Amino acid sequence: MNLLDALRVALVMVWTNRLRSALTMLGMIIGVSSVIILVAVGQGAVKGIEDQIRGLGTNLVFITPGAAQGGGGAAGAAGSSQTVTAADADALAGSKVPGIVAVVPQLTMGGQVITNAGNVRSQVIGTTPSYAEVRTLALSSGSFFNDQDVSRAALKAVIGASIASTLFPAGDAVGQTMRVTLQGNVTFNFTVVGVLNAKGGGFLSGDNNTYVPITALQARVGSISRNAKGQVYLNQIDVQTAPDVKQATVKEAITEVLLSRHAVATPDFQVQTQDDLLGTVSTVSAVLSVLLGSIAGISLVVGGIGVMNIMLVSVTERTREIGIRLAIGASAGDIIQQFITEALALTITGGLVGVLIGTSIALALNGLQLGSVTMNTSIQPWSIVLAFVVSAVIGVLSGLYPAWRASRLDPITALRAD
Repeated sequence: MNLLDALRVALVMVWTNRLRSALTMLGMIIGVSSVIILVAVGQGAVKGIEDQIRGLGTNLVFITPGAAQGGGGAAGAAGSSQTVTAADADALAGSKVPGIVAVVPQLTMGGQVITNAGNVRSQVIGTTPSYAEVRTLALSSGSFFNDQDVSRAALKAVIGASIASTLFPAGDAVGQTMRVTLQGNVTFNFTVVGVLNAKGGGFLSGDNNTYVPITALQARVGSISRNAKGQVYLNQIDVQTAPDVKQATVKEAITEVLLSRHAVATPDFQVQTQDDLLGTVSTVSAVLSVLLGSIAGISLVVGGIGVMNIMLVSVTERTREIGIRLAIGASAGDIIQQFITEALALTITGGLVGVLIGTSIALALNGLQLGSVTMNTSIQPWSIVLAFVVSAVIGVLSGLYPAWRASRLDPITALRAD
């Protein structure tokens, strides 16, 4: 029996037992489509985070406080200590580290923004005018506060698009006054001087942020943490580097400057580049893909067991047919080929249907709004190839034992079967 004859017989048997074949293929369909969908959802989420990191600006280095040391030498979370000050930002800006273009301090506080139209929670960021350029913030109206506003500690604010649409639904927010409550008990009236373009896409978008001169917070909020010299502690310092320099080199130079300023041998701060953050996300992406693919792969294995079970039933039902084939000269290899081909026909067909369903569902989920969350999917060609190849391999493996068992039947005994 050649391969074409084996394929013809396999398709006839699949068509003859249509319902049973469809139910058998269902496991493969679910398995293949699950692999494609889960990997697409996972990769879509990772891609969204990568886009947000890239959207923070270009050629950035982030300096944050280190981890606080608790009792017994236990370390807290990164950023839990207070070690980075506004004086550090000034020192870096005045340093001669090659490649530094701009240095921006960032003092972040939780706040509530209030108008007659309502109130929203907002992350209030005290910074300098350079922040807008370093973070590539685009305004839909108004302008960013200027150096004079910083020197005067002016109560001026630039708000994100979500705040503007919620609290100023009737028109342009620029020129309007809003109340900002900081740390739950300190309230000031700020004048809106600018509204940012909507970015969307998650927690790093800035659509719910309020930006004010850092001096406005330093001068008015007495509870801001300071060191023994009266220097204000910062949550972060952003350093923009020239595009033609190696960020790793700048990172090392910044580390040396801060180590000297803090008079410590081991850094009590963290210096990370955008490439570092993207590398971390890539690592998480690889682990996530393997995890989700493995979970979905379980259904492929279950589907393969179903195929093997049906093939064993088929051997039992067709014992007499197998006996006749053996009696008229079919070899054991012909019988093995026949049953493996039938198993492959089931799994490959199920795999193709699973690819179509999985791809269609992944495409349908992309951009779907689920409450306040927008689903993002990214179909990976390798996941389609992998799922299909695995389904074919499972077809071979699940057909091997039934095929071997069929080939070992005694022709005389098989011909006596009912």
